[in-house]
Amino acid sequence: MLMDRYESLFFNSNFKEAASDAGWVAYRGELVLKEGEVADAQGRRKPPVEVMKQAILLTAGDELKLLSGSIDELQYAPALLEKYGPDIKPGTIVVLFTVNIDNPFISTLNGASLVFIPMVQGMVWNELSDIVALDKGDFKGMSAADKVLTLYKALVGNKFKYAEEALDVALTKTNANKRENHGAI
Repeated sequence: MLMDRYESLFFNSNFKEAASDAGWVAYRGELVLKEGEVADAQGRRKPPVEVMKQAILLTAGDELKLLSGSIDELQYAPALLEKYGPDIKPGTIVVLFTVNIDNPFISTLNGASLVFIPMVQGMVWNELSDIVALDKGDFKGMSAADKVLTLYKALVGNKFKYAEEALDVALTKTNANKRENHGAI
């Protein structure tokens, strides 16, 4: 199963579980984009150099259905696509909230649309839910995996109306924004 292949790239996992629909598996947590150096002779690694934060993954058997999360820099997109790109096919939904871009855009990979949306603060789950007009009541009583599946089903019919732009061109237009975190100090 595809989700099992990704397991070595999970970091700070919230959950990985099967949905009630047979064959569907969801994951939320962080995904490693760039591994840390090997720390010792046993091959243990230092913490990852870069991760996709607030990651949401959904697979059905060996198909990647949903990949979403937040990256601090658009420059990390090639590392993400190196690891997960071969599994992105037509019909895969990819929404990446990116800190250092000014305008949302869509790029294409393997026939799938990759949606990049600027976000310096906020939560990926809340932003995706807002895009498809789902609220807490729509998820009431569901397991964590079924919530991800419900979000995916709502995203399937959504059309993102952003300008098309090649990723290599977008990489030349980034800004100096940094992630804003608020909360207890």
